[in-house]
Amino acid sequence: MKKTWHPLLEGAIELHAHSSPSIFPRKQTDWELVEDVDQANMGGIVLKAHEGATHDRATLLQEKYPNLTIAGGLVCNLFTGGISGQSVDMALRMGARVVWMPTLSAAQHQSYFARHSKSNIFNSEESLDVDDDGLTVTASGIIKDEVKKVLALIAHKDAVLATGHLEAEEVMILVAEAKRQGVKRILIQHADLGIAPLTLEQQKQLAMQGCIIEKCYLACGHDFQDITISEMARSIETIGANHCALVTDYGQSHNIPVVEALETFIIELLAQNINEADIRQMVVHNPHSLIQG
Repeated sequence: MKKTWHPLLEGAIELHAHSSPSIFPRKQTDWELVEDVDQANMGGIVLKAHEGATHDRATLLQEKYPNLTIAGGLVCNLFTGGISGQSVDMALRMGARVVWMPTLSAAQHQSYFARHSKSNIFNSEESLDVDDDGLTVTASGIIKDEVKKVLALIAHKDAVLATGHLEAEEVMILVAEAKRQGVKRILIQHADLGIAPLTLEQQKQLAMQGCIIEKCYLACGHDFQDITISEMARSIETIGANHCALVTDYGQSHNIPVVEALETFIIELLAQNINEADIRQMVVHNPHSLIQG
């Protein structure tokens, strides 16, 4: 029997999801994930992969599903060239819509999982060759020159800058420089997730600068349990729905599928008295403005 999806999913764009191919066990392939997106009458999906580019995968999927917005990009991890102007330039020329700052290769990420090895949801049968202290975007509190080049490229193409797994103070400095470079579309990731959290005051400051703040279901789930649904709802009320986007960061093989997770997130926030208009703002309007303009 065909599933009946929640009506608030109609037109939604999920900005943060994982699927296979991947070095990590994933719940669904790209095709299976996009089929759920289509069946739920959503507006689209952004595919993210820590290990490589997703813009080429998105281009192929878009041909099959012209009614959807299917976007991809490049994560600036060591395995993709690091924070490299050449890598980002080519990705943008190939249609990347999002450039993510380092995730698995970020110094903040490596520091977190060195302290929380038992909760490492990124465990894989294949080890990742990490032999340094991780990537940062600053040196002595100043943005590195190569990062400035990357920001200029993002601004020129009017693409989305996503902050990845950077430490909070790095995020604040990066956003300030991005604004100076003319970057208009900025997604603040993992604001409530223990890997790279930001204080509520920092989130409010970034929202006032025009950034969209991820409200991430993974932070509420069994993997991390960094924030309750009630606390998440109250943070949305404090920041304002106009500045937030509901995302799942799901796709891990042990979790429920991405679209089901987004549906569950919506239902749980409704139970916390977040109204339908604000839900639509966070799953439809804000993601559309970020990805489509």
